[in-house]
Amino acid sequence: MSATKFLAGFIVGGAIGAIAGILLAPKSGEETRQIIADTTKDVMRRADETVKEIQSKADDVVSDMQKKGDEIRDRLQNLINQQKTASATASEE
Repeated sequence: MSATKFLAGFIVGGAIGAIAGILLAPKSGEETRQIIADTTKDVMRRADETVKEIQSKADDVVSDMQKKGDEIRDRLQNLINQQKTASATASEE
């Protein structure tokens, strides 16, 4: 069995176990619904924070790549200009 299938099964099994544990716990329906609502809000908050963190890191990476691209372009342009100057000087002689 591949690691991916095992991990997927582990996650699904854990989620099913958690849901079953909440639903079969000796608490009233009102308490169970409140626990589910609180857990859902917490998961949504964490997911939102994670998405914002990933977006921030992606923006940083894009910015760094743009700076490096600009540096490479400038270096290439300088090399091209140097080559043109050297060619012009060589043809004058």
